[in-house]
Amino acid sequence: MSSDPLTAPEFSPRQNAVLGQALRLLVDGGEKALTTAGVARAANCSKESLYKWFGDRDGLIAAMIAFQASKVRTFERDGERLNVASLREHLVMFAKDLLEVLSGDVSLALNRLAVSQSSRDGSKLGELLLEHGRRQIDRRARALIDAGRRAGLLTFDDGEEAYRTLYGLIVSDMHVRMLLGERPQGDFTQRAEKAVRAFLTLHGTAKTLAEAGLAPV
Repeated sequence: MSSDPLTAPEFSPRQNAVLGQALRLLVDGGEKALTTAGVARAANCSKESLYKWFGDRDGLIAAMIAFQASKVRTFERDGERLNVASLREHLVMFAKDLLEVLSGDVSLALNRLAVSQSSRDGSKLGELLLEHGRRQIDRRARALIDAGRRAGLLTFDDGEEAYRTLYGLIVSDMHVRMLLGERPQGDFTQRAEKAVRAFLTLHGTAKTLAEAGLAPV
């Protein structure tokens, strides 16, 4: 399944290839390697094409972040009616994708770079990561759990609080530990399924709990 078509960036295959090369340069060479000339050379395209597609360097970085965020799937909205099984499937897919993206070399490189630049005047990387990365992922995941509530499968008073609970159950302190150099341990599928079971136990309706074989808290 693709990521949410209403918010996923629309990149052509050629642009995807260029963004892939730009991300590789960042991981391999750090911030200094991420120049328009370097990206154009690595991707075998002209600097004019880069400016046409992405604008300036900040636009390129924003596109790189959005490209990464689009790898975290949620669900297709058009015509889909959620049931307990499909809601659980979509939540597990989201959780597993999120863990895989956050643990990847690209995400870690971008976040470490943003932290290192956070004290610099005029640095926009942290803001770009939030707007084109985290908030895009948050928006799509919120749409999923809101759809689950409308379908009578989830119950909560505050959607933002419910989403933060889901995110915390999935990620916990894992991302911080990885940023500090620890490598992830265990199977992401198992971790994702465990997080979703806990979330459904907390926020599932009686129907969801019964069909999922979960005991209410």
